[in-house]
Amino acid sequence: MADLIKTKENLEKKHYTAQVFETKEEAKAYLLKNIKGVTVGFGGSVTLQEMGLIDDLKKENTIYNHWVPLPGKTPDEMRALAMETDVYLSSANGMSETGEIINIDGTGNRVASTIFGHKKVYLVVGANKIAPDFEGAMWRARNISAPLNAKRLNRKTPCAVKGDKCYDCDSEERICRALTVFWTKPTGSDYEIILINENLGF
Repeated sequence: MADLIKTKENLEKKHYTAQVFETKEEAKAYLLKNIKGVTVGFGGSVTLQEMGLIDDLKKENTIYNHWVPLPGKTPDEMRALAMETDVYLSSANGMSETGEIINIDGTGNRVASTIFGHKKVYLVVGANKIAPDFEGAMWRARNISAPLNAKRLNRKTPCAVKGDKCYDCDSEERICRALTVFWTKPTGSDYEIILINENLGF
């Protein structure tokens, strides 16, 4: 398993706030305590789904989630609304113990929202997504996270069919179209990284 304490220390050196939790239940309780009375946007995140966080946040916040559009709203309209919220929650496709954070996206709404436009951004990351160094985190994002997400979304891509690696394909159904690397904390928002000592998401 990843060294979460080392990862936390290196994230703090890069000017993030970082927390370590042993279980997803502890992390969820912390987030519910700290996110109240605001608008909240989400990108696609299996991690957040596995935590059951999205439904519970609805009790005291206004939620914009393109996977569950509000009545009369299209998914694209929900994506736009999510980009204007007070708080944005996402995960990462890869993170290094040295503190670099990597995300791959198809539409671009998720990576765009993690960079700019919100008062607060939470990135919730399970230990399985953390590699020792930047090269390992990038490899993980491309060859583990992206193929598993393509398979989950029933995409007709080589990585989804074989489930073994990125083929850098030219398929129209390719989901890895934009990539972001946070070398250090972006200046546009307040960032808090939630590290969980469990395997969560892809």
